[in-house]
Amino acid sequence: MPWLFAFAAFALGAIVGSFLNVVIHRYPLGESVVLPPSHCPHCNTLIRPYDNIPILSWLILLGRCRACREPITARYPLVELANALFYLAIFQRTGLSFTFLPLAAIVSMTIALIYIDLDIQILPDVIDLPGVAIGLAMGALHVGALVPDLMLSATLLESVAGAAAGAGILLAIGMTYKLVRKIEGMGLGDVKMMAMLGAVMGWEPVMFILIIASTAGALVGVLIALRSNGGMQTALPFGVFLGIAALVMLFFGRAMMSAVLPWLAPGGATLAAWP
Repeated sequence: MPWLFAFAAFALGAIVGSFLNVVIHRYPLGESVVLPPSHCPHCNTLIRPYDNIPILSWLILLGRCRACREPITARYPLVELANALFYLAIFQRTGLSFTFLPLAAIVSMTIALIYIDLDIQILPDVIDLPGVAIGLAMGALHVGALVPDLMLSATLLESVAGAAAGAGILLAIGMTYKLVRKIEGMGLGDVKMMAMLGAVMGWEPVMFILIIASTAGALVGVLIALRSNGGMQTALPFGVFLGIAALVMLFFGRAMMSAVLPWLAPGGATLAAWP
């Protein structure tokens, strides 16, 4: 019954998404992600098991704590739903194979990095460095060849090249910016995150990820600057845009590169027909 396994993947994603909410909330506060058990951040009342069902409990409680009736941010069900849908999308491409687990882990780690960077502008080593290791292991296990629909490295060499390219390009950009402007323009967290993404997807999509992230970041930065009248010195959590761009490339990268590369390839059919 394929639908049953698909539902199980969705449910697992929602459960893991619930844990991601704990990580996203507690890491910036320097708290343990294990103890104490889940509790309301307003009144500290322990959350009962039936009030801790991913997605459903928030809807049933109308987004409020049962004890104190203070509002619970909609981020909780959104993270759970997003992670559940990603797990379902991964399962549809991997089926019941070992490739599901590392892919699911990378997606969840990317979601956690996005939200933590959004909150405190830090990309934790405890997430991105294990992500590099997982990416290299995926390359060594030829996961990209086993799941051709997704944008993944197919060999260990591709993973190593992707990690080096991702980290190297961002490091060079950051050092150049500091040399020219005499101020820090990019943290090493972004460099390590790009090493993780490059290890997972290989060197080919690295530039696409950076272009998508930079374009989105620039547009958001301009909008924020215009609204705040604070000039063009608005600091943005670049990891947020890297994570979103990476998820886009992971699922749609093959199609995007197939559409774009003929226009870039010298002598390609599309270029040859261009007047």
